[in-house]
Amino acid sequence: MALYYNLVFGLLVLEMALFALLSLPLPSKLRKPLIQTISKPFQLKEVTIAIRCILVFILILFIDSVNRVSTINEELSGFTAKQENIGGAAGSVAMNAFGDRSEIQARRFYAQRNLYLTGFTLFLTLILSRTYGLVAELLSLKEQVRAGSEELQVTGDVEALKTEIEEKNKVIKSLKEQCAALSGDYDEVSKEFSSKTSKTTALA
Repeated sequence: MALYYNLVFGLLVLEMALFALLSLPLPSKLRKPLIQTISKPFQLKEVTIAIRCILVFILILFIDSVNRVSTINEELSGFTAKQENIGGAAGSVAMNAFGDRSEIQARRFYAQRNLYLTGFTLFLTLILSRTYGLVAELLSLKEQVRAGSEELQVTGDVEALKTEIEEKNKVIKSLKEQCAALSGDYDEVSKEFSSKTSKTTALA
C-alpha cells in the first residue's frame, strides 16, 4: 500500500475512534468537556484549512480509484473475450493467459480496496461532522431545559412565598380588626367605669 493510502487508513481509524467517543452513553457532565476537548483543535483556522485540503486530496484519490476500477474491469472483460476467441490454444499460451488474468485480478483487487478505503473515509467524515453537530445541539438543549426547570423552580418558590405573605397579611388584618374592637370595648368600659366613679364621688 502506498504511503498516502496508509495516511488515509490512519485518518479512517482516527475518525472511527472519534465516532466511538461521540456515541458512548456518557452523562452530560463528562460528555460536555469531552466535546469541548474534541472541538478545540478544529476551531483553529489553520487546522480547518488543512482538513479541507486533506478531504479534497482524498476525494481526488476516490475519483482516481473509481476510474482505475472501471479501466481494469474493461481490461478484464476484453481479456476474457479474447481468451474465449482463442479456444484451441496451446498449454503454454494458456498458462501465460492464466498469469495475465491473475495479474489483472490482483490489480482490480487493489483498486477496489483503495476505492472502498477512500469512499468510507469520506462517508465517515460526513457522518462524524453531522453526529458532532447533533451531540452539541443535544447538550445545548439539555442545558436550556435544565436552566428552564431551575427558573420554574425559583418561580414556584416565589409564588409560594407570595401566597404565604398574603395569608400572613390576612392574619395581621384580622388581628388588627380584633385589636381595634378590643380597644373600642376598652374605651367603652373605661368611660362607664369613669362615669360610675364620678357618680359615686358625687353622692359621697
